[in-house]
Amino acid sequence: MNLTKREFFQVLGAGAVAGMGLGRWAEADAATASQGLYDIPRFGNVSFLHMTDCHAQLKPIYFREPHINLGIGSMKGNLPHLVGEHLLKVAKVRPGTAEAHALTYLDFEKAAKRYGKVGGFAHLATLVKRMKASRPGALLLDGGDTWQGSGTALWTNGQDMVDACKLLGVDVMTGHWEFTLGMERVKEIVEKDFAGKVDFVAQNVKTNDFGDPVFKPYVIREINGVPCAIIGQAFPYTPIANPRYMVADWAFGIQDENMQKMVDEARAKGAQVVVVISHNGMDVDLKMASRVSGIDAIMGGHTHDGMPVASIVSNKGGKTLVTNAGSNGKFLGVLDFDVKGGKVVDYRYKLLPVFANMLPADKEMDALITKIRAPYESKLSEQLAITEGLLYRRGNFNGTGDQLLVDALMDVQGAEIAFSPGFRWGTTLLPGQPITREWLLDMTATTYSYATVTEMTGETIKTVLEDVCDNLFNPDPYYQQGGDMVRVGGLTYSCNPTAGMGKRIDDMRLNGKPIEANKKYKVAGWAPVAEEAKNQGNPQVWEVVETWLKARGGKVAPRKLNTPKLVGDVLPNPGYAAI
Repeated sequence: MNLTKREFFQVLGAGAVAGMGLGRWAEADAATASQGLYDIPRFGNVSFLHMTDCHAQLKPIYFREPHINLGIGSMKGNLPHLVGEHLLKVAKVRPGTAEAHALTYLDFEKAAKRYGKVGGFAHLATLVKRMKASRPGALLLDGGDTWQGSGTALWTNGQDMVDACKLLGVDVMTGHWEFTLGMERVKEIVEKDFAGKVDFVAQNVKTNDFGDPVFKPYVIREINGVPCAIIGQAFPYTPIANPRYMVADWAFGIQDENMQKMVDEARAKGAQVVVVISHNGMDVDLKMASRVSGIDAIMGGHTHDGMPVASIVSNKGGKTLVTNAGSNGKFLGVLDFDVKGGKVVDYRYKLLPVFANMLPADKEMDALITKIRAPYESKLSEQLAITEGLLYRRGNFNGTGDQLLVDALMDVQGAEIAFSPGFRWGTTLLPGQPITREWLLDMTATTYSYATVTEMTGETIKTVLEDVCDNLFNPDPYYQQGGDMVRVGGLTYSCNPTAGMGKRIDDMRLNGKPIEANKKYKVAGWAPVAEEAKNQGNPQVWEVVETWLKARGGKVAPRKLNTPKLVGDVLPNPGYAAI
C-alpha cells in the first residue's frame, strides 16, 4: 500500500495516540505526529478562521456525531444531511482515519479510545496561533452559542467564555444562546468587555419600537490590503426557540432584504470580499445564499454540522460558498481566498478537527482555564454515578443522554410521559466513565432549566409533537427553527417526516394502549419558554436528575432508546444509518 506523506503522518499520529510501539518513532511527540493533519499550505491573500457552537466547552471532551440527520424533499441526499460512510465519500476521507472519527459516529467507542478527546480551548488556541502565523492577517470568526453550555458559563454569567474568547483572539462574532443571558448582560459584554477587541455583529436584530439596529450589522476589516466585510446574522428565531422575555425589546428574523441591502452597502464602501458569519442553521444558509447576491461565503452555525467541504450555491450575482464548522470546539474552519482585481477568483477550504492529543495545550490559555475553573472544580468533578453504556445526545430523534434525562424525570416526579428538548449541545461519555456534575450540566445548563410536571390531554401531546416535527422536517428551510425532535419518555409513536403539517405523528401509545385525545396524562419536562415557569418554585432539572443518579447504587445501566417508528417514503436515506 502506498501512503502519501499526509496519510503517513495520520497513521503515525494515530499510533502515538493509541500507545503503539513505533520503534525509533516512539519519541515523536503528538505535535510532530500530526503534521499531516494540520500542515495545510497557505493559499491566496485573504483568510478566515471559523469556530462556532462551542457551547462553553473549555476543556477537551468526547462528542459523537449523529447517525441520523434526515434530509427531506430537495434536501435528501445533500449536505448537511449525510452521515457515516456517505459523508466520508463526499469528503474523500478514508474510513478509520482521525478525520473520519471526527466527522462521523462510525465505530465511535473504539475510535474515541484510539484518538482521544477533542476540543478544549487550550488546544484550539494552539491551532489558531498556527493558522494565524501561516496566514498573516487572518481573522477569527465566532458564529455564536459560545457563552452557554457549561456549569462555569452558567455560574459566571458567561464571563468565563468572554475572557477565554478575548485571549483566543476572536475578531468578530454573532450570537444565539448568548441572548438567553438577557438583553442587559449581552449589551454589557458587547459595550464593555468587547470594546476595541471583538466586534459583535447582527444585521437582523433591531429594536421593537423604532426598528433601530441593536448591534453593528457589519464591519469592514483590511486583510493584506484587501477590504473585507463581515456581516452578522444572529439566530433569527431566538424569541420563539428561547424565552421571549429575555429579549423582550428586540426583534429578530431572517431579513433577506436587509441582508441584500447590507451586502450592497458594504460593496459600495469598497469591500472586495463579503463574508456572512451566520447562526441560521445550514439549510437556511443554503436558501439565503440562493436569494441574496454578492456574498462570497456564509460561514454558518446553529445546526452543529461539521462540513468537510464547502457547498457552492448559485444566485443571480454569481456563486456563494456555504460552510458549517460543527460544535463543542471540535473543529476550526479555514477558508482561504485568492483575491485579484477586486474580487475573489479562487478559494480553498479545510475543516480541521481539534484533537487534544495531537495539539499541545497553549500555556497562557491553559492557565486562564485553570484559574476560571478553580472555584468550581470540586463541585464540577463530584461523581454522581458511573455509566455502563455510551451516553450521547445527537440525532434527529433521541440519544442515550436524553434518554437518561427523561427516565430520571419520570421516575423522580412520578410522571407517565416525559419530554426533553431537542437541544444539539451536550457532550459524550464512554462506557465506564464517571457521570459527574459537570457532564450533567453540560447536558442541561441554561438560564431557564426548570423541571416541570403538567397535565396534558392526548390531543395536546399530539399537537406538541406535530409542531416540533414540522419545525424539523418542514420542506421549506425558512420554517425550520433548528434543533432536533423533542425526546420522549414513556410514550411511543410513529413518525412520517415526509407527510404534511399535522399529519406526521401517529399511533401514539402508552404501555401499549392508544393515547386518548380527551384523556389527561401526567407529563414531565424541562426548559419551558413561558415566563411564568420561573416564578412557580420549580426545581432545576439537574437537581431532579442528580437525585435519580445518586439512587442508582453507583452505576447506571445502558439506556434503551425510545425512538419513533419511521414510516413513509423516508428510507433508505443517506442521512440515516441503522445501528
